[in-house]
Amino acid sequence: MAMAIDMHCDTLMHAFIECKGNVQNKDIYRMNGHLSIEKLLEGKAMAQFLAIFLPPEKAYERFGMEPWSYDDYIEACAAIFENTLKNHPDAVRKACNADEIENNFRNGYLSAVLTMEDGAAVDNDMAKLDHFYDLGVRALSLTWNFENCFGYPNSKDPEIMNKGLKPFGMEAVKHMQELGMLVDVSHLSDGGFWDVYKLAKVPFVATHSNARSVCHHQRNMSDDMIRALHEKGGVMGINFCPDFIRDDNAEKTTTINDIVNMALYEKEAAGVDVIALGTDYDGISGTLEINGPDKMPLLCDALVRAGFTTDDVDLIMYGNVLRVMHEATK
Repeated sequence: MAMAIDMHCDTLMHAFIECKGNVQNKDIYRMNGHLSIEKLLEGKAMAQFLAIFLPPEKAYERFGMEPWSYDDYIEACAAIFENTLKNHPDAVRKACNADEIENNFRNGYLSAVLTMEDGAAVDNDMAKLDHFYDLGVRALSLTWNFENCFGYPNSKDPEIMNKGLKPFGMEAVKHMQELGMLVDVSHLSDGGFWDVYKLAKVPFVATHSNARSVCHHQRNMSDDMIRALHEKGGVMGINFCPDFIRDDNAEKTTTINDIVNMALYEKEAAGVDVIALGTDYDGISGTLEINGPDKMPLLCDALVRAGFTTDDVDLIMYGNVLRVMHEATK
């Protein structure tokens, strides 16, 4: 049994694109991409974080749609999330904290946790954070790949990479931790990471980031950052994207071995307590050997073969995330 908790996917956006924003009865039970409720059930998953990713305006050209406002788009993705719960109450239940995930699991239900990728929609308004919390959002990636009201993104430009959080970003991080919303540093600048580290009173997370020493991409985290995240009790979700998993990956593939190697390195760098899953399903391209949550048991087997104990595997698959949520979500 995999019993996985995956901290990041972009499946709500895929569903939004599929129905061209006509979300009346749209849900994610059966989908054509990496992830669906059906595949999660097949893989015996415990919980799935479902991100509302905020597409930049130019992305709508690729969708074949006119741009939507952040507020309307967020409402549409939240409606797809709620439709999924309403249409399949025998399979999936909403969860906002670790107790709810554990309770759902005991009663035979998959948990769906609503999250958000990119704090741009907060737009310097703390009341917006409260609104998103009330909507059920329990993790927020402060930035995506552009500057916003929180701070600056990961960048090849050292000047941008070293920039920290803005004054609003600092206040917002404190407020998120008081509310019980996970602060997510995936996509954030290194300077922003260190500001979060200094401010954090409870664990924070990198929902879908890998180790920079294994794959030298600016989206990944340095050994110092991984150790600092661990020191605060946080976790990093292994991202299955070929660009972030292995250097010199011209064929754009992610094998089970690549994922195991990343886990082994992170364990060496900071200990098994820092490792989690953040697949980035439906937000990445390439050839993935674990190309959906139904294949997750294969990863469990491979981790055991690589020398992880069954207790280690339980921590990686779900235990570490539950611990963090017990400490940092409400």
